[in-house]
Amino acid sequence: MAQITLTFPDGNARDYSAGITAAEVAADISKSLGKKAISADLDGDHFDLQWPIERDSRISINTMADDGPALELIRHDLAHIMARAVQELWPDVKVTIGPVIKDGWYYDFDRDEPFTPEDLGAIENKMKEIINLRDPVTTEVWDRDRAIAHYEQSNEPFKVELVEAIPQGDPVRMYWHGHWQDLCRGPHLQHTGQVPADAFKLMSVAGAYWRGDSRNKQLQRIYGVAFKTRAELKAHLTMLEEAAKRDHRRLGREMELFHMQEEAPGQVFWHAGGWALYTTLQDYMRRRQRAGGYVEVNTPQVVDRKLWEASGHWEKYQEHMFIVEVDEEHAREKSINALKPMNCPCHVQIYNHGLKSYRELPLRMAEFGACNRYEPSGALHGLMRVRGFTQDDAHIFCREDQIEAETRRFIEFLSAIYRDLGFEKFAVKFSDRPETRAGADDIWDKAEHALKSATEAAGYAYELNPGEGAFYGPKLEFVLTDAIGRDWQCGTLQVDFVMPERLDATYIGADGAKHRPVMLHRAVLGSFERFIGILIENFAGRFPFWLAPRQVVVATIVSEADAYAQEVVAELRARGLRAEADLRNEKINYKVREHSVGKVPVILAIGAREVSERSVSVRRLGEQGTTSAPFDEIAQSLVREATPPDLR
Repeated sequence: MAQITLTFPDGNARDYSAGITAAEVAADISKSLGKKAISADLDGDHFDLQWPIERDSRISINTMADDGPALELIRHDLAHIMARAVQELWPDVKVTIGPVIKDGWYYDFDRDEPFTPEDLGAIENKMKEIINLRDPVTTEVWDRDRAIAHYEQSNEPFKVELVEAIPQGDPVRMYWHGHWQDLCRGPHLQHTGQVPADAFKLMSVAGAYWRGDSRNKQLQRIYGVAFKTRAELKAHLTMLEEAAKRDHRRLGREMELFHMQEEAPGQVFWHAGGWALYTTLQDYMRRRQRAGGYVEVNTPQVVDRKLWEASGHWEKYQEHMFIVEVDEEHAREKSINALKPMNCPCHVQIYNHGLKSYRELPLRMAEFGACNRYEPSGALHGLMRVRGFTQDDAHIFCREDQIEAETRRFIEFLSAIYRDLGFEKFAVKFSDRPETRAGADDIWDKAEHALKSATEAAGYAYELNPGEGAFYGPKLEFVLTDAIGRDWQCGTLQVDFVMPERLDATYIGADGAKHRPVMLHRAVLGSFERFIGILIENFAGRFPFWLAPRQVVVATIVSEADAYAQEVVAELRARGLRAEADLRNEKINYKVREHSVGKVPVILAIGAREVSERSVSVRRLGEQGTTSAPFDEIAQSLVREATPPDLR
């Protein structure tokens, strides 16, 4: 029998007969590892313990101590166990697909009756019964005809379609969890009892079209979450409860920041408070960019398709663009335009006006660019996923030898802004060259080296996303962690050698010849809409004073204080504070409760004593009791507190 060599993480290697399984390799290393093993990594691929190994490989054995593989297997097995439970409870239900997703899994079912919350409880109980049975998990590879015949006989039409879609020559792998069988790539655990029975929960049911196509049948999708321990599950559910309290859509209503409606799907109606927050953030970014050496520009909303064809967006992005047809005067055909989905081609047009010298580079060009992208209605989600948005967009035109310095400069620029906005830490992800790409390998080598070196020089480690770069260049993604531990990908930096070529951007070098600039696409916030949604949820609506939409409410206790209250408001506004008066004939406790719900950080209460003393009583959001002080003293303190971080 043929021999293969397996190399282990410590560098040692052993020879085995071809066809040995990963389970047998684990047992050969040690009996205890053989018992603990749950899967293997073979040349970087997640590998089932039951699969035969046919070639020389690098191998490592995974146990439940390895979080990544363990969670993937637990969640994948639970998808199958849930589908088995559903079919044991309702044998007529048809099964489709059930992938692992972040924190859990889902499975889509074809059932005439809708699943109810009571049904989810019954399914959970049945799943725990199956787990406690400790049924073996086994696998076989079948030929396509056998698999199709099996699913036709068992009346599983969705599985028939899935098998038919598998490319000729690819294995058709079948898995059994006890008596129940499913089509699956794997890998899986070795028996149902390896799944923690107390560390999962079914969360919700939603509609989903078969294969994501609205022309197909609508199915019912059950979502679940799972972890390695009950404590981890409990922590996750607590986080979800906290996230629900922080939901920016609910807080947006309570704080009267914005609303959205059917007549303008994916578009935001900003109310006065929300727009105050928006413009405060924009003014801050404008100052930061000016200090960072950026020039601010503004480009058209509607641009002829010819530019989008030249840039490559018409071919690659047309389905996400809003098309505008115009009957131009004296024209034989309608003029076809598009609302811009991004700003980069327009920035190149500004760059191309007039010759540029190498001495003028880098040129940092910024725009608060209003963009529109078609997003399916089902994908829209408050401020987090919209169709109309404004990017804090900029493009840095530079020479190849300036990429590293500009990257480091940008990371330092971005990190200072994130700190000012309350995010002390962020992660960096590095995406390198994809299989299909433009540009020569030596150029990619330079760009990737420059991004990596600059990131390291700025003091940040990075996580590698192999092959996930844009077709025109590598990129960095900056991921924020919010107050309750959620990650948000916001900032980006992408190196682009392609668009300057397509749109004929040049500069005159020191040698007097024309050269192509490199184009660095960069954003810090991403979009104002989404970032404001993140800010609302991060702070639970309790913004730092300088960002608060309504900073001060002056509330009267008696009507005799109305004139003085209006005087106080006028003076606060004159000093640049966002202040308003509440002169309603309501009790002060009622006013305090209402403005606390609205997350107003400072309430100044004024009664007869305050009028006579020219003072105010200060109540801060989240604090008990009030403090009284002369108005001018309080005003000076609030002005200092309201100063944006970059101006302190």
